[in-house]
Amino acid sequence: MSPALVFLIGNALAPLGWLLLLILPTWRGTHRVVHGGGILLVLLGILYTYLLASSLIATGQVPDFGSIDGIRALMADDRALVAGWLHYLAFDLFVGSWQVLDGQRRGIGRLWLAPCLVLTFLAGPVGLLAYLALRNFVGTKES
Repeated sequence: MSPALVFLIGNALAPLGWLLLLILPTWRGTHRVVHGGGILLVLLGILYTYLLASSLIATGQVPDFGSIDGIRALMADDRALVAGWLHYLAFDLFVGSWQVLDGQRRGIGRLWLAPCLVLTFLAGPVGLLAYLALRNFVGTKES
């Protein structure tokens, strides 16, 4: 499977999960597909593992995560580049799933949560920070 095809598949799967989190957060299907190691997270993880392994095998290099030049060299391979993108897609979706579940436990309404989810989809850590701030002001606090 080519990196370009995996990129297209990942970019089709992740938005489906985000739409479910935004529109149908309490639906049982959303739980199966996104929450708790749902199907989408597993599929993104499998695609990530496939690309990362094929990149490492093809290049025969041990990645150097200790320098910008090492990261640049790793990302020069399309398989590693798309694996990195899938890493973002999977982890951001996981964070969005956690936000929804945590928000439900805390009684945070969907309209309050939606901007945080959109921010997490577009700029992961910014959305996480927004949610962490939101939960201090809205909903019930967990002990």
